Amino acid sequence: MPELPEVETVVRALRRELAGRVVAGVRVLGKTRAVCDAKLAGKLSGLAIRSVRRRAKYIVIECDEGRGLLAHLGMTGAFRIEPADTPRRAHDRIVVRLEGGDELRYEDARRFGFMKAFAAPPSGTELPELARLGLEPLERGFTQGALQTLAEKRRAPVKAFLMDQRFVVGVGNIYSSEALFAAGVDPRRPAGSLTGDEWARLVKEVRSVLRRALRSGGSTIRSYRGVDGGEGGFQRRLKVYGRAGGPCPRCGAPVASVRQCGRSTFFCPRCQA
Repeated sequence: MPELPEVETVVRALRRELAGRVVAGVRVLGKTRAVCDAKLAGKLSGLAIRSVRRRAKYIVIECDEGRGLLAHLGMTGAFRIEPADTPRRAHDRIVVRLEGGDELRYEDARRFGFMKAFAAPPSGTELPELARLGLEPLERGFTQGALQTLAEKRRAPVKAFLMDQRFVVGVGNIYSSEALFAAGVDPRRPAGSLTGDEWARLVKEVRSVLRRALRSGGSTIRSYRGVDGGEGGFQRRLKVYGRAGGPCPRCGAPVASVRQCGRSTFFCPRCQA
């Protein structure tokens, strides 16, 4: 599933291409995980796109009058901006027509993601999907103290804690494995058992891993593509993720793999003991 670096890469590309463009119409071609209300979508016609932002793994396209589109890439979602006369693809689900002849197309083969219209939320409030999300790891509030407070007395493994969107958003399976390795922390340890120094190291390494991945355009493990159709490049720089049985790049011991929360976790049993 695309995580923070992949979603942020998409957001930055969409921001460059869409800011100031005017919506000419929205057409729903197929179902997604969340229904795109045709009446709400219709009210976007004639409105200018004012901003494109990311919150966690959600993409928010904000238009005039507080209206807009909320999207999530799910497992296989992708955006393209193409001339209207370009043939559409089999799994295009939502098409946003833009004045000038281009179209923003949302494609999703497995339909775990969505794109839907929203009306202006009440003043001072956030969209319901975004209201209860955790800390953004690249913002100031992501600190050793904040994490230690959230994790206090929690017995769940620290890897699961980092992937829980109620506490931390966007880190995901790949980047939590990489950050825990860089910080020298065993992913199986209860989150509440980490010391202040260990949380401080994790803050540093989570940020470092995410920023480096972002500079590489994210990681393409299976299907992720950017708005331009290109792959991410950070998968070629991974230290432990997907490398079970191979040598640890730090000590040479075999990289281990265990299942946590239904996902594979990769770590060095020597360096992260």
